[in-house]
Amino acid sequence: MADEPPASLSYRTTGSTCLHPLSELLGIPLDQVNFVACQLFALFAAFWFRIYLNPRKTSPEIRHAFATIFGIYFVIFCFGWYSVHLFVLVLMCYGVMVTTSTSNIHRYSFFVAMGYLTLCHISRIYIFHYGILTTDFSGPLMIVTQKITTLAFQLHDGLGQRVEDLSAEQYRLAIKVKPSLLEYLSYLLNFMSVIAGPCNNFKDYVAFIEGRHTQMKLLEVKWKLKGFHSVPEPSPTGAVIHKLCMTLVSLLLFLTLTRTFPVTCLVDDQFVHRANFLTRLCYLYIVMQASKPKYYFAWTLADAVNNAAGFGFSGVDKNGNSCWDLLSNLNIWNIETATSFKMYLENWNIQTATWLKRVCYERVPWYPTVLTFILSALWHGVYPGYYFTFLTGIFVTLAARKVRSNYRHYFLSSKVLKFVYDVVTWVVTQLAVSYTIAPFVMLAVEPTISLYKSMYFYLHIISLLIILFLPIKPQAHIQSQPQILKSVKRKTD
Repeated sequence: MADEPPASLSYRTTGSTCLHPLSELLGIPLDQVNFVACQLFALFAAFWFRIYLNPRKTSPEIRHAFATIFGIYFVIFCFGWYSVHLFVLVLMCYGVMVTTSTSNIHRYSFFVAMGYLTLCHISRIYIFHYGILTTDFSGPLMIVTQKITTLAFQLHDGLGQRVEDLSAEQYRLAIKVKPSLLEYLSYLLNFMSVIAGPCNNFKDYVAFIEGRHTQMKLLEVKWKLKGFHSVPEPSPTGAVIHKLCMTLVSLLLFLTLTRTFPVTCLVDDQFVHRANFLTRLCYLYIVMQASKPKYYFAWTLADAVNNAAGFGFSGVDKNGNSCWDLLSNLNIWNIETATSFKMYLENWNIQTATWLKRVCYERVPWYPTVLTFILSALWHGVYPGYYFTFLTGIFVTLAARKVRSNYRHYFLSSKVLKFVYDVVTWVVTQLAVSYTIAPFVMLAVEPTISLYKSMYFYLHIISLLIILFLPIKPQAHIQSQPQILKSVKRKTD
């Protein structure tokens, strides 16, 4: 693992230094203090935005302008002159959008955005050297890259594709008019998502700014309120309070578990040689669990900020209760109880998984799973640990599919067998995920190889044997997702 940064570097940042006394008092790096301060300020700004700049009494242009100005200020506060990278990428891709033909807008935007992001990732290796991630401007850059490419593909679907060539979802999200500069900047740089995301669809964002978001989502789920001339606007207060409570718990876990179980112990020579394999495997699971709360904290807080502004409403459940999970990036319960690798991935970093599906998995003609994992690794960065994780993930995913298709149906005949199957697959899934994501946390080659050698490369070997020798049983009754989407009859607007 890379050496820990010197204490004197722990508080360096190219952003604002006005909170340096607080940083020293808490013993937390200044860049992290700036991040939390911006998100908390964004939370209060979101409530103000929803109440005082309500779309019923404020024009969309004013809402766009305020959301953009606040977002730009937050970026400069957190990252200082490094925020130039964000603004350069946004303006470059706006130039691509307005000058490129609709038949190529998605290709050029994708290569420009991913190319610039990759160059910035490469520069981080030489500037920040693995673990020293102070003033890590790549986070907002990654979110903006997702939004730029999402917008470009949806413009291509709306302006450069025939209706019959689109899936039902692509048709629903297609954009038929290029956004203005103000709309474009607001979508990419708004204060609700510029620091920590999540990515969202342009149509949803514009509907939120214009005050159509709630009714649009209610109509999508075919919700009918008889006797009302208009749909009452649901309040996000309950959802925000619930998510803030989850954020607080995640923060407490981060400040305790993460520091108590450092990842460096996994490759400590004394631990590796004294502990048996089962002990090392269990400790690997504990360490990986301890690394999650920081993601739970950041993503749940970002979700709460958007909800506080009135964005993120997804409809109503069967009991008529409002749901505010349109922008949620994770489902903690489903993650911790996942009984398959697929279920785990579907509930972790949900918006990124959705982005990968829409710009890669559904569109590439060959090896969609492999290319999607490669794109995910490239988007995350160029640290070797990312590629170890995602290449391992390819093997695990393919092996898990074969095991499931061959054996799952044997355990569905009774509740007892199904319970046994769920328990066994939960244990296997959690250990497999811990094994797979360990390099993602370690980043470097040497500790990754050291860890996998201490584990005898057991998951790589098992996955490879399953892929090579276990046949896939055909399931003719299950229609593939692309076929399902293609078969849905589209409706006019």
